[in-house]
Amino acid sequence: MPRGKSGYILLTGSAHPTLASAIAKILKTKVYNPVSKFANGETRVRIPINLRKREVFIIQPTSSPSTDEYIIELLLMLDAAHRASASRVTAIIPYFGYSRQDRKEGPRVPISAALVSGLIEYSGADTILSIDLHSEPQQGFIKCPVDNLFASFSFISKIKAMHLKNLVIASPDKGGVPRATAYANFLKAEGLAIVYKERDVKLNDNANNTQALDMIGDVRGKTVLIVDDMIDTGGSLVAAANLIKQRGAKKILACATHGLFSGPALERIQASEIEQVLVTDTIAPTEAVTAHKKIKVVSVAPLLAEAIRRLYLGESLSELFL
Repeated sequence: MPRGKSGYILLTGSAHPTLASAIAKILKTKVYNPVSKFANGETRVRIPINLRKREVFIIQPTSSPSTDEYIIELLLMLDAAHRASASRVTAIIPYFGYSRQDRKEGPRVPISAALVSGLIEYSGADTILSIDLHSEPQQGFIKCPVDNLFASFSFISKIKAMHLKNLVIASPDKGGVPRATAYANFLKAEGLAIVYKERDVKLNDNANNTQALDMIGDVRGKTVLIVDDMIDTGGSLVAAANLIKQRGAKKILACATHGLFSGPALERIQASEIEQVLVTDTIAPTEAVTAHKKIKVVSVAPLLAEAIRRLYLGESLSELFL
């Protein structure tokens, strides 16, 4: 998709080279990984191609198991591209680490989402592109544009192909109601259910420990699809599924954009009432995830490739905001 002699360059770090390669394949171009290590273990970045007057897209989720290392790689690649006189540098961060820490939840704690966003902008990002940011206010933490795409673009066609009958969309918490409503509209669902939960955020307690309390909506005899932005330890998801099953649901499925699968998540899902879980590859799936009988991974490579194409050509991203 030439726009001139300058062209564009794709870069990636060590966080998710498989996703970057899939994007490059769709765009029929090459992706470069300029990251290595110095003898003392520090991260080294040396870009092997001329970037002058070229647009650069750096593909790097900042997720576990090495969130902090991936952030450093991203910052160094941004700085290197900026100093190499790239015409514009876009940081493509499918999963944005630290986005859940978007406010002070107690005394003497940082607002990590604001800090990390500021570091990315300061290091040379002209634009940031992410998918289903956990905190939408994060888009206002910095001055550079932040485009937040939605995984529904990747999920909807897959879910429609399942031909689910008597479908009800469920949100595992009040904050996810807008997302669940959008899915219900796209899929022409029969109804919407909302699970209320209580999360303890005291500093001395486990912030991932959640308890489902009650639910609004009729799920008796229905196929229920729980939609969320991420699965971390799986506690929220499984608690919601248990309550939905208690209320008479016939079949329970789930989809979530980011599959962190921390701690006992995989075991919890295996033992749960959930029949299938769809997640995207915004985070590189482990062998345990890809081998899990209940989990199916849907790639966001087509979505991100189209976003890159549109950004490079100066086209609108509006059609991608499903």
